[in-house]
Amino acid sequence: MNIAFCYESVLPAKGGCETYIADLARRLIADGHEVHLYACRWDPGALPDTIHVHQLPAVHGPRFLRPWRFGHSCLKALAQRRHDVTLGFDKTWGQDVLYPQGGLHAASAECNRNKHRNRLLRGLARVVKAIDPAHWSFSLLERKQYLWEPQPLIVVNSFMVRDHFQRFLEVPFDRLHVVRSAIDPNRFPEHDRLKRRQEWRERWGLAPAETVGLIAAMNYRLKGLEPLLRAVRVLLDRPEGRDRSFRLVVAGNPNFRGYEKLAERLRITDAVRFVGHCDPMRNAYFAADFLVHPTFYDPCSLVVLEALACGLPVITTKANGASELLSPPRDGYVIADPHDREQLADCLALLLDPQRRHACALAARKTAADWTFEHHYQALLAVFAEAARRKRAA
Repeated sequence: MNIAFCYESVLPAKGGCETYIADLARRLIADGHEVHLYACRWDPGALPDTIHVHQLPAVHGPRFLRPWRFGHSCLKALAQRRHDVTLGFDKTWGQDVLYPQGGLHAASAECNRNKHRNRLLRGLARVVKAIDPAHWSFSLLERKQYLWEPQPLIVVNSFMVRDHFQRFLEVPFDRLHVVRSAIDPNRFPEHDRLKRRQEWRERWGLAPAETVGLIAAMNYRLKGLEPLLRAVRVLLDRPEGRDRSFRLVVAGNPNFRGYEKLAERLRITDAVRFVGHCDPMRNAYFAADFLVHPTFYDPCSLVVLEALACGLPVITTKANGASELLSPPRDGYVIADPHDREQLADCLALLLDPQRRHACALAARKTAADWTFEHHYQALLAVFAEAARRKRAA
């Protein structure tokens, strides 16, 4: 098939969707498909040599207008060529298949308000959002993407996101294809795991016998770092927390000073290591004993999939579509509310037990093996084939 991708910026060093696009393009080309990319920016070294890249004009202007301008550029460029299937990943419209890896804006906006513990602050956040031009712009764009003709097939990466499409836009099930996210396990080779574990633990001042929990994120607020730090305080006040040596490693965004101050106020500085950017991230996974990801919203967190592939038990929330892959308490734990520091501390305490943690680690590897990138790829090909048939029939 001749397949076209539309995404404004493909710089896989930033991770997330951009890494996924590079992995998917590489796999499609290896399978004999012709892949085109319509983008404003890209990293040639991170993409397959034989991908066809079409330069689109850089997008400028206010935030609420930029997606509209990129979307129009995509439509104009696509009209000049024929592709069997066109695929949009974000705020574009008119493609045969749309794959919103970030979920629905409407759902994200609602879940984002839950970051505030105080109900008054949540109400204020609702008012601020109501007068935000970007919110109105993206909400209108979302209706154009999914409800206007011609209506695309929609790929969602969790049942949670599928239910959001039903709830917010009333999209029928026959247009929604649940294809769970997946990662390329080749990015996490195990041959030097012990060496890297020792090296990075020494670099971060972690003793070999310490139990290390990891949170890896760029948006610490959305991913629940504040309630996690408060849960660490609860844990350290308990006998099981005092009796066992525990450290939390905070990796990802280097701008963590505000959270350092919170750790100081909570008197947990000795139990937390802020390490900032970690490249490659597998160093952090190999140095850790489990992942804790108490997010307020994640359509299907790749961090969770990566941790499972590295054999790490996972603690996350129901607001993460990746929680659907877990079978608690076999391979980790899922909590309802990130602000529930007592329950979060309970889960941390359970994974301080070495026997339980070992059993969970073995199960985590099996969970990762049950849904591979190849499974994901074949499911996605089936959606592409259906879209191509619909296009020919039209």
